[in-house]
Amino acid sequence: MRAATSQDVPVILQFLQAMAAEVGETVGSTEASLLAHGFGPTPRFRGLIAEGAAGPLGMVLYFPEYSTWRGEMGLFVQDVYVSPEGRSLGLGRRLLAGAMADADWAPQFLTLMVAHPNAGARAFYEAVGFGLRDDADQLILEGEGLRALMDR
Repeated sequence: MRAATSQDVPVILQFLQAMAAEVGETVGSTEASLLAHGFGPTPRFRGLIAEGAAGPLGMVLYFPEYSTWRGEMGLFVQDVYVSPEGRSLGLGRRLLAGAMADADWAPQFLTLMVAHPNAGARAFYEAVGFGLRDDADQLILEGEGLRALMDR
């Protein structure tokens, strides 16, 4: 396992697209957006790449999170993906642990989201010990709704 670099952007995008395809979605990220936001002058996320003899097998992308309710720093995993050929090798667990170890802000908790239809990922996270964070649903405001908010 190693830190992701700007040269890994094509692989990161490929993994994101594969992850999205598994749940019938698409991603809006491009190589340019990943490069700018992850490897530009002010990186907004970090990443680790898990490699095998044949090349990259998985990745984790993460960033700091602060909980005002806990009064502690945490780590938010935006994306974690292990390719089909890398599954059942313990890479998911190692990628999550690697992100926690790499975080220089001493996170006290790890948060992530999992798509409802992704039964395999849900089973993995449950086996690791993840539970629902709370009874709240995560909401998003984007597009026309966001523009309307900002126009007022």
